[in-house]
Amino acid sequence: MNKTYRILICDDDPIVHQSLSLYLDNEEFEHDSAFTGNEALDMLKKAHYDLMLLDQMMPGISGMEVCQTVRKTSQIPIIMLTARGEEIDRILGLEMGADDYIVKPFSPREVISRIKAVLRRTAPQEESSGAHAQESMASICYGTLEIQPERYSVRLKGQPIACTPREVELLTLLITNPGRVFDREQILSRIWGYDFFGDTRTVDTHIKRLRQKLTCDEMGTIWDIVTVYGKGYKFEVIS
Repeated sequence: MNKTYRILICDDDPIVHQSLSLYLDNEEFEHDSAFTGNEALDMLKKAHYDLMLLDQMMPGISGMEVCQTVRKTSQIPIIMLTARGEEIDRILGLEMGADDYIVKPFSPREVISRIKAVLRRTAPQEESSGAHAQESMASICYGTLEIQPERYSVRLKGQPIACTPREVELLTLLITNPGRVFDREQILSRIWGYDFFGDTRTVDTHIKRLRQKLTCDEMGTIWDIVTVYGKGYKFEVIS
């Protein structure tokens, strides 16, 4: 990674800031600290950040509320940090728009690894010349649905649709394999690239969010993200 990335740490525990700061400094990441949800929201308005580490449980405005508020105007990648490990809390965090989820106590090295993985997915691709550049910037279209995977761009009926990087990657996986059924474990492996706490409902949550954002109500090309009960999901097209 040649670019210098800027990370916002939002956690009410100073020890967490100290620990993460040491590792971020070692990786030459720039970083700022917020100790409350309101402070984090103010900082996001005043400066650009490439990623946010967000504690779920904080006094005052919670991490859940911060995540929900941020998602109204920004698609900045968000990794939730929490001392809770219950499944319902993970699902709620994803419902609010979090991209990843790490349960405390965690290894700072693991957090750095997750940060790098997210940044690799969301970093703008360097333009090159020739056929490769044309291929990398190609759009995928079905009716009025258009995806530009390399730009993490989704448009429906000409209007941009705000999607998180994981949502774009999941949609791209399905749309580039029309008719193929992917089970939840396959999707987790291909999109997340590691065992996400064995929580396959992560996939269900992201599919639900995509369905809420994308509807096909046009004449002509008709498509849908179909649930194959007992199996998984597929992208189906009916012309």
